[in-house]
Parts: sequence; C-alpha cells; structure tokens
Amino acid sequence: MFEEWRHRRAVQRVKPGDGRPLKRFRWWQMLTRALFHLRLMNDDGRRTDYAVDVRHQNQSDGYVKAHLYLDGRHHAESRVPAVFPVPGGTVEVRASNFGLKRCHYVTVEGAEFPLVPDPASAEGRRARLDRSHPALSRWIGFLSVTVLVIGLALLILQLAEQITRDPEGLAQYVGTFVSPIDLSAGGNAVVGLVTVAASTERALRLRYNWLLDGGAG
Repeated sequence: MFEEWRHRRAVQRVKPGDGRPLKRFRWWQMLTRALFHLRLMNDDGRRTDYAVDVRHQNQSDGYVKAHLYLDGRHHAESRVPAVFPVPGGTVEVRASNFGLKRCHYVTVEGAEFPLVPDPASAEGRRARLDRSHPALSRWIGFLSVTVLVIGLALLILQLAEQITRDPEGLAQYVGTFVSPIDLSAGGNAVVGLVTVAASTERALRLRYNWLLDGGAG
C-alpha cells in the first residue's frame, strides 16, 4: 500500500520537458553525471529512444533531478526518486549518496530491466570492464563488499565503545565495552575514503544495500 502511494506521488512530480537537445556525455562529467538509454517499440512498430540524464550535484532548489529525453529531446523531468511513464510501463530512477541505485524499466506486468549506461559514462566504462574482464570485475565487486563489511564492523565497535563509556548510563547495565581496534584520526579518514570508493564502485553497477552502502554515507 505504501509503495503504491509513493509510486503515485512520484508520477505526480513529473513535469513536462522544454524540448532542448540532449548534450553529449563528456569525460570530465564521469563523477557528476549519469546517462542511461532505453529503446522501446511503439504499437505501430516505430522505435523510440529514451535517455535518462541525472546530474548528481543538487540543483538550485536542493534536489537531485532526473531528466527524460525522447529521441534526443527533453521530454520530462522530476526530482528523484522519479517515476516516468513510458510506453508499456515506467522508468524508475533512485539515487544514493554515491550515484544511482536504480535506473530500471518496469513493465505493466512487473518485469524489470536495467537501462543501458552510456558508453562514455563511468557506469558505461564499468559495464565494459565487466564484459571484457569478467573475472577481474567479480574480484573488484567482492573487494567492494569486503571493504564495506569491514567498515561497518569498525563503525559498530566504535559506537559500542562510545555508548558504554558513561558509567552512569548504559554501562551500569551491560558493562563498559572497549574496542579491540583503536584507529587514529588518520586511520578513520582512510577507512572513510575507501568505504566511499567501494560504495561508489557499487553505484556504478546500480548495486545498493541500505546497511552497507547507507552506512558508508
């Protein structure tokens, strides 16, 4: 019920586009822009090309916005999470702190298909690595998950030590916990940087877990 209400609200946020042309993806935009493509067939057999363009930095109103292009022209826009009605279903776009966690075509029957990233984008380059070097790609994905699990474990240890430090607080019931790992400020900074890198790598593959990737943010 809640998901249906949220879906309707997202559809209601969609605004018509202004018809401007889609700009080509530039290499210096890899950390600030995501561009995905979708090709659909109309009932008359004519092919239509959709593109979803997302600039990760917040706009003037404080929201990240997704822009939908139809055959190279600005067709609609919405702040994320966005749901764009298209022939046969909807295009759903959701963002995280590190990129996109969802950019899928969902049919009226409920089938889901990820959109194809633009070859020049960071997502497109990561997809090309997956196709050309699948073993290396799997190793990188495993390393990202491992880094996030370790980062989450360190965070839990530090939090447990903090909340049991006061002898008149929780410590009087459960005792004082001392973390077996004591990181310096520099060590915490390094852990923060590598966990952000790991979550960013996962976002390039539209992977997201609320506990691992959400905790990193």
